[in-house]
Amino acid sequence: MIDPGYISGLSAILFFIGLAGAFTRKHAIIVLMCIEIMLNAVNLNFVAVAMQTGNPEGWVFTSIAIAIAASEVAVGLAIFLSLYSTRETINLDEVDLLKH
Repeated sequence: MIDPGYISGLSAILFFIGLAGAFTRKHAIIVLMCIEIMLNAVNLNFVAVAMQTGNPEGWVFTSIAIAIAASEVAVGLAIFLSLYSTRETINLDEVDLLKH
């Protein structure tokens, strides 16, 4: 069986990869994917804690987080489609529609 410490380390690495991608990329879809990587890293950490403590609460939190991530993707893609239909771009530098 894999040590939960290794899983937590992998989770931290994935989280920082997603964080770096979210801060450095300008394409909205790539930023959304980086946020998803960060959410999956948190889910992985929930599972590691659940394995270490023996409580099923980590699995429950992971299930809830997966449902939240699915709804976040649906709302994000709807916003991007709306922005693309009005501005014909989803580059985050050129999108200032939500400021007004």
